Amino acid sequence: MTEYTVEFVGTGETITCSDKETILSRCLEEGIAQEYSCRVGMCVACSAEIVEGEVTQPAARAFTEEEASRYALTCMARPQSDLKLDRGKYPPSIEGDVGATAGEAFADDD
Repeated sequence: MTEYTVEFVGTGETITCSDKETILSRCLEEGIAQEYSCRVGMCVACSAEIVEGEVTQPAARAFTEEEASRYALTCMARPQSDLKLDRGKYPPSIEGDVGATAGEAFADDD
């Protein structure tokens, strides 16, 4: 078992996480307020942009292969190196879906 440092950009929060545990589970153990919902890699509530480092997340079903190389679902992701993550960041494909849904909701109110 190898342990890595996971730093959360802009928060000053850092955890030590082994390659055998998920980043989310370690955050919860350390009392760090990391958003999450489904805990099975589908909802993207726990998404974070990978600023530096690598993770493995074979069950991260909500991302394409390309997105999974740049973003982590912390409920599935296990560190493979020291990491810097920017929490609450989503791939452009998901950001676009969120914006379109919100725009449609406002259009219906007119």
